[in-house]
Amino acid sequence: MSRRDKKEWTRTELLRLSSSYWQGCALQAGVRLGVFGAVASGGMTAREIAEKVQGDPRGVAMLLNALSAMGLLVHEGERYANTPAADSLLVRESPGYIGHVVSLHYHLMAAWSRLDTAVRSGKPVRKKPTRDEAERESFLMGMFNLAMDIAPRLAERLDLAGRRRLLDLGGGPGTYAVHFCLANPGLRATVYDLSTTRPFAEKIISEFGVADRVEFTAGDYVRGKINGTYDVAWLSQILHSVGPGDARKIVEKAVSALVPGGLLLIHDFILEESLDAPLFPAVFSLNMLVNTDEGRSYSEGQLREIMEEAGLRDIRRFPFTGPNASGVLMGYR
Repeated sequence: MSRRDKKEWTRTELLRLSSSYWQGCALQAGVRLGVFGAVASGGMTAREIAEKVQGDPRGVAMLLNALSAMGLLVHEGERYANTPAADSLLVRESPGYIGHVVSLHYHLMAAWSRLDTAVRSGKPVRKKPTRDEAERESFLMGMFNLAMDIAPRLAERLDLAGRRRLLDLGGGPGTYAVHFCLANPGLRATVYDLSTTRPFAEKIISEFGVADRVEFTAGDYVRGKINGTYDVAWLSQILHSVGPGDARKIVEKAVSALVPGGLLLIHDFILEESLDAPLFPAVFSLNMLVNTDEGRSYSEGQLREIMEEAGLRDIRRFPFTGPNASGVLMGYR
């Protein structure tokens, strides 16, 4: 029996899967309305919560009951309160807040609802060519939320001893650059990304107290020029947004900015060679289908080939697995 045949689907399970987005929408509505922040101070009635979030009492009560059924709120009598997980992860003021990622999923819903159209045409169905401010914040701060689960642990495990200049290409809010510098006192970093990213990156860099060692440079990592030289380059979650041709250009560009002996690290959702596992990278490819012209998840073999063509040597998989089957490949110039 093949790996794909192992799960025995039933009518009930298929229908549960088909309607699973209902719970996702309830969570997204709770985050976007500020429900979890409204009840963070203690138990409140549905009417009191409705007043705080400026919602209809009937609609808010129904949402609160659904979130309680999902185990995100505690409902006792007429009062609702957050569970410990909701307090920790869904209240904006919490250090572990992941609401930006949840909001990003909300912004992706419209394109995903037209997946069949994208599959027929092979083209993205995203309506807007650029993100508005709210969506941009959800995307960039969502990337910060996700990276905060990985960057501190990875920075402790990666040996960057003796390296002095790091390029965080397409680095978004700069989370990885910040933590690599925190873990390596002699390291300085450049976060290279679009100019619209600058305010978010500089805010994060300042909050972590490394503004004297981490700088932001505006540019397009696909078409722009990289100035300066580096002895390590970090490419996290950017190759999946482009097709194989541009992926090669990006890696070649990063390699050309490295000094001899420089280290290049690629972090992404990595597929098995069959391209149908693990589950998240396989499904994530569809997210790239509906949102980008040529983006996709890549297998380890495909990434190795790109790295080899760019002239890297001693290419190997770093022993680390992040959430959603993310992995790291490394190679030397």
